[in-house]
Amino acid sequence: MVNKRALSSKTRGICGSCFPSLTLLVFCTVLFSLFFFVGRGLYASSSWTDNDKFSTVSGNRDLDWRESLALQYVKSLLTREVMDVIKNNTNDLGPLSIDSFRRMNLSASWKFVGHEILSADNAKPVEVRMRDKSNKVAAATKQVTFGGKLDGSLGESHSDVDNPAKAVRRQLREKRREKRAADLVKKDDDVTLKLENAAIERSKSVDSAVLGKYSIWRKENENENSDSTVRLMRDQVIMAKVYVSLATMKNKTDLSQELQNRLKESQRALGDATADSDLQHGVPEKIKAMGQVLSKAREQLYSCKLVTGKLRAMLQSADEQVRSFKKQSTFLSQLAAKTIPNGIHCLSMRLTIDYYLLQPQKRKFPKSENLENPNLYHYALFSDNVLAASVVVNSAVLNSKEPEKHVFHLVTDKLNFGAMNMWFLLNPPGNATIHVENVDEFKWLNSSYCPVLRQLESAAMKEYYFKAAHPTTLSAGSSNLKYRNPKYLSMLNHLRFYLPQVYPKLDKILFLDDDIVVQKDLTRLWSVNLHGKVNGAVETCGESFHRFDKYLNFSNPHIARNFDPNACGWAYGMNIFDLKEWKKKDITGIYHKWQNMNEDRVLWKLGTLPPGLMTFYGLTHPLDKSWHVLGLGYNPSIDRTEIENAAVIHYNGNMKPWLELAMTKYRSYWTKYIKHDHPYIRHCKLSE
Repeated sequence: MVNKRALSSKTRGICGSCFPSLTLLVFCTVLFSLFFFVGRGLYASSSWTDNDKFSTVSGNRDLDWRESLALQYVKSLLTREVMDVIKNNTNDLGPLSIDSFRRMNLSASWKFVGHEILSADNAKPVEVRMRDKSNKVAAATKQVTFGGKLDGSLGESHSDVDNPAKAVRRQLREKRREKRAADLVKKDDDVTLKLENAAIERSKSVDSAVLGKYSIWRKENENENSDSTVRLMRDQVIMAKVYVSLATMKNKTDLSQELQNRLKESQRALGDATADSDLQHGVPEKIKAMGQVLSKAREQLYSCKLVTGKLRAMLQSADEQVRSFKKQSTFLSQLAAKTIPNGIHCLSMRLTIDYYLLQPQKRKFPKSENLENPNLYHYALFSDNVLAASVVVNSAVLNSKEPEKHVFHLVTDKLNFGAMNMWFLLNPPGNATIHVENVDEFKWLNSSYCPVLRQLESAAMKEYYFKAAHPTTLSAGSSNLKYRNPKYLSMLNHLRFYLPQVYPKLDKILFLDDDIVVQKDLTRLWSVNLHGKVNGAVETCGESFHRFDKYLNFSNPHIARNFDPNACGWAYGMNIFDLKEWKKKDITGIYHKWQNMNEDRVLWKLGTLPPGLMTFYGLTHPLDKSWHVLGLGYNPSIDRTEIENAAVIHYNGNMKPWLELAMTKYRSYWTKYIKHDHPYIRHCKLSE
């Protein structure tokens, strides 16, 4: 027993003495392993910094758990001063991804995580800003020293190990970025240039003579708050009318009466004022008083549904009034275009009186032998306007190279026959030949031969022109006034379809309207090859206008079977006619055929252009557009260069140059051929 206890105590003494040694051995082993792995991690981190061969996938797997140990040691090296340097140099870049540092790619493809870049360099192109920022980051990293041994060559180590292929690819990427930036800048410049050109073209179309006081180029429009008082008063008047109606509806008599009183005061103060400067004194007090009443009315009467309904009704009523005024304006403008100004009427009367005071032997024109000479240049002009005819003849003669070879055949009605003769007897056209005839003396032109004359004598036509549907108001008569034009009742307008009958011995003739001006020598027109066609004219069609469907009724089977609705129209006013081909193709017979079919006006409305398009369908040779420029009687946006380069300019439309309606910008082309110093012109005040 004693032995066992002694043995037991001995054993415990031995084990107790071995335990500190064993503990020390285990501690040393663990410590050694820790230093080994820490050193291995630092070595791997150092090798990764100098060379990127360990950036492969397998290397990354081995280093993942070691990085955490190495980073704990590195944190002690990143002092506050170092972190401040990094922070100050990367504030404009945002947080940097650790992946970008691992790849050591300090090009413009750095990753910025967390927020948008809002720096003052945003005005630069994208790649320029990115390069600037990458340069800043590279500079910041060079300032960081890890334990005093990192020499700032972090950005350089990547370029040192770049192979040639990577360098070439990087250069190509930079070139592509620069090219894209240049393309974007160029595209922006092109768009800006197009917008500027479009604005310039739109500004050319603005006619100050037509727009007048209400032109958008008024100085008042430079201030967006101009005439604000007038607009405020008009708004108050509108709302007052709305609340008067609502007050009457809800039997609020006192409020309705008060609103009406204020409404009358505002309307009297506003009057016809169109600008604040037109308003009288005391307007602010009336505006204030009206505002107080409207405020009271709003508190008592306002209902969104009722106010909206009333405003809609007022808008519809105003729209109807605008339509009515527009019709009245159209009626009056068309009426003014068809009237003869006092000055021209005075001129015609004085010339007529003086002509019939002449002895018969003094009423004849010289060079009558040239009238049937086919080797000369012959013009046909049918007009009842002495002044207009004088401008046509005068402009043609002054711009001709050989005026002695030009012959002018004028036809007028019996009312103006004396005046037309007297004017050209007093003002002969230089060396050119002129002859005046009276259409009423053409005995062959009668109702048995001419369908138009027969139709004009019919009861139906008289009913249409003189009795049926007489307008009781201005607006009611505007729709068909253009078709009741007096020129449609005159054979002067239809005589153009009888040129071979009027001039049987001529081969070619140039037809001119009396609202044109000749600006160049026209003799080359007689040598134009018409390729067997009868009519040489300038086409007027565009993409979708001035085509046959604009003039003819294609719902009629006769029209639909024989004509193309998209066929291009052409213009009367300056036409060269081959009278030999005219006779061969019986153009006058074709005209009679269609005119007889249109007795009830089912094929086209009245006028000479629609039957002209049908008669010369397939028989018209297109001339160059510079021969004949149209639209000076209605289009304010014709280019000045186009007008000045034209051989003939045409004032087709309502705004004839001898009317007050004429556009000022075009009128000088016509007035320069008037003899302003002539005593007849001065006496009738036509030079003013």
